[in-house]
Amino acid sequence: MLRAQVRGYKSYVGVRHWGLHLNFLLDLKLLALLFVANGAPVIAKNVLKHRFSAPIDGGSRLPDGEPLLGNAKTIRGIVSSLLATAVAAPLVRLTWPLGLTVSAASMLGDVLSSFLKRRLKMPSSGQAPGLDQVPESLLPLLVCWLIVPVTLIDVAATVAAFAISEVLFSKVLFRLHIRDRPY
Repeated sequence: MLRAQVRGYKSYVGVRHWGLHLNFLLDLKLLALLFVANGAPVIAKNVLKHRFSAPIDGGSRLPDGEPLLGNAKTIRGIVSSLLATAVAAPLVRLTWPLGLTVSAASMLGDVLSSFLKRRLKMPSSGQAPGLDQVPESLLPLLVCWLIVPVTLIDVAATVAAFAISEVLFSKVLFRLHIRDRPY
């Protein structure tokens, strides 16, 4: 269904270099959606404060005594990500179902990252370079690879761009008092 909706996206500006083909315009659009998907929960937390902040794991703990995911993964965060990314996708000339798909896969990657961090006994919202950025960008981009005309080189380049940008922007957002932590 999504493939039929994005057939018109074959004319992206691309560059061939050393036999590699990168769809820069599409990569930038997907990168923008990743920023929206991962930034919306931070903004929603600032706007809504403690409203709708129920953790999605319901406070569950596994036999190792650690939380399943932790209190930072909330219903508010997932809903705000889904809504914001669906709204943002048409603004960058992608379909809203693709925006929803990117958001859902990004949130799934973020939940997977939290699950792994809890198994490693890291605190909720604790810093784990790479583990904090890669799953929430790689998973949605691999899903997009099945739907839109991106290559695996595009996926790798966009994951790298997201990981680097996310680390840099987090520090700026912390100084602007938008984020609670500089990471």
